[in-house]
Formats: sequence, C-alpha cells, structure tokens
Amino acid sequence: MHALGRLILGAFALLLAVPAGFAVLVLALLVDPAAQAWLSGGALAGLDMALSDLSAGLPPEGLALFVAGLAKALFVLLFVPPALIALGGEILGCRGLLWYGAGCGLLTAALPWLTRGALRSGGATRDAALLAGEVRLTLILFVVGASAGLVYWLVAGRGAGRIREADLSEDA
Repeated sequence: MHALGRLILGAFALLLAVPAGFAVLVLALLVDPAAQAWLSGGALAGLDMALSDLSAGLPPEGLALFVAGLAKALFVLLFVPPALIALGGEILGCRGLLWYGAGCGLLTAALPWLTRGALRSGGATRDAALLAGEVRLTLILFVVGASAGLVYWLVAGRGAGRIREADLSEDA
C-alpha cells in the first residue's frame, strides 16, 4: 500500500514539477537578451516557412514536423530529468534538497551535451560568442531543471524511500 501511495504522490509531484520547469524556461528565455534574439529570429523563420508552404498550396508538413520536434525536445528537457531523479530518489531513499534540486538541474543542463555526443573537438579555435551562448543555455537549463526538481522535492521528495511505522504494523 505504501508503494501505491508513493507512486500516486510521485505522479502528482511530476504533474506540478513539469509546468514549473516550463514556466521558468519561458521566463528565462524571455529575460535573456540573446535568447530573445534567437527566439524572434526562429519564430519569424518558422512563420515564413509555414506561410510560404500554405501560399504555394502545400500541406503544412514542415510546420507539423517542427511542432513535433519541439514537443519531443520539451518532453526530454522537462519531464525526463525530474522523473529520473525522482526514481533514483525513491530507490536510494534520498530525501535531500540537494539531490532533487542540483541533481535535476545538472541532468537537465547536461542533456544537450549528452545528446550531441562528446564535446566538439578544436576547442581553441572555437568562436568566443558561440561558447558564451552555450554557457548561457547551459545555465538556463540548469535553473529550469533545478526549479522542477525543487517543486518535486517540495511535494514528494521529502518522504522518499521512507516507510512509516503504521505501514509496517499493517503488513505484519
């Protein structure tokens, strides 16, 4: 019975953590000047692509593929890290704020680096502006993941792996 209760509480906590992470992501992207330029340029390019396809009489497949890719990326960035950290916290019995906040933040910030593969070679020849942009994005993703992890911890993480005395007496 304890496991079912923890499962329901964990699902509820994820239901709250994912929108919290999304809200922080939107806020961070709107506040950061470099992200604002990137978003406006990307949004204009996407709108131009969709309108040109529609005006040519083509179905909006490019737009549908873009939306599907964006949904997949948001799922990986916003749902997977809190779910993995929560699962690890339940299995290991970790109840610490640092486990959920920093762990989820580090995992979220590392995901683009992990999906891209190893670090790019030629670090000395890299553009300083590109490196600064990657550092900004990594910091934004860390804050997004940390906020989602903290929301999860507030709802369900403080009692992770804990079996109450009443549950032990019921099972006996």
